[in-house]
Amino acid sequence: MATPEQPEALESAALAYEDPAFINSPDARILRIMAEYQEPLTRFRRERIQDTVVFFGSARFRALDVAAANFELLANTGSKERAPEQPARLEEIERGQATGERLRLAGAAIEMASYYEDARILASKLATWAKSLPGPRHRFVVTSGGGPGIMEAANRGAYEAGAKTIGLNIKLPFEQQPNPYITPSLNFNFHYFFMRKYWFAYLAKALVIFPGGFGTLDEMFELLTLAQTHKLAKKITTVIYGTPYWKSVINLDVLAEKGAIAPADLKLFRFADTPDEAFEILKDDLTKNHLNSDYEKMLQERARRAAAEHLVPHDPLPTAQELLGPDIASTR
Repeated sequence: MATPEQPEALESAALAYEDPAFINSPDARILRIMAEYQEPLTRFRRERIQDTVVFFGSARFRALDVAAANFELLANTGSKERAPEQPARLEEIERGQATGERLRLAGAAIEMASYYEDARILASKLATWAKSLPGPRHRFVVTSGGGPGIMEAANRGAYEAGAKTIGLNIKLPFEQQPNPYITPSLNFNFHYFFMRKYWFAYLAKALVIFPGGFGTLDEMFELLTLAQTHKLAKKITTVIYGTPYWKSVINLDVLAEKGAIAPADLKLFRFADTPDEAFEILKDDLTKNHLNSDYEKMLQERARRAAAEHLVPHDPLPTAQELLGPDIASTR
């Protein structure tokens, strides 16, 4: 019997977690889902984030640039591409050159620009107040979906107040990027919508729902359903911003009138139409439901005893590797 030839030497096999073909396969889906749970949790702990206030709203309209007086309508949620049909420019309107659909879109763009500014102001007020709260961790951190439009406005307001601010972005088929006002260490990108939604809900103590489209409606109703069915182990304040817009889009009173929801479910949310009105609702509820709870008072007293200053430490917490050293032996 002939002796088989000696096979050529093999290269070392790739480590499982360094093999893109495996990591991106259906077999490794559970690992990707776990990563989208554990990695954000690690960063939130490292950055001392205790809880959040989440802003939802349209991503499709850019802010009003007062200097250029230029509006843009985006092609899709989170996209950087301009839609084919753009609003009429202000100079075109003034000269009477704008008609039809472009004129209607210009009116909508002006309306959405005003909501952008309101979201920016409200986020700044909330972040300024939250920074004054004692304790070892950041409270009621302004959080958005990380994209343009209302999301950008919320992150921008918190950024201008000198506070940390979170962006939970989502990987989409079209071109998109995080807005520049997100704190870099709190800039996230998710593949799975349900994991992104988990992080919206898990840390949130309040929601602010600005005018938006399918995504905003989806997020609003999902979190209202969690509150309605008592799946949230906390009291969560929901402010629906922009009564004229929302009353023209949906009639929630009809749901109660027809018996689809209980009349008491209408108390799960409140409407607001100015940044001051929304801020007072948020401040009052967050104080009553969270800051003045027995558990919170115990934590605050512990923090006061632990440090002369009540400010949150500036430096992030050390990583597990910094605390415990490298994991047995690092791979070369």
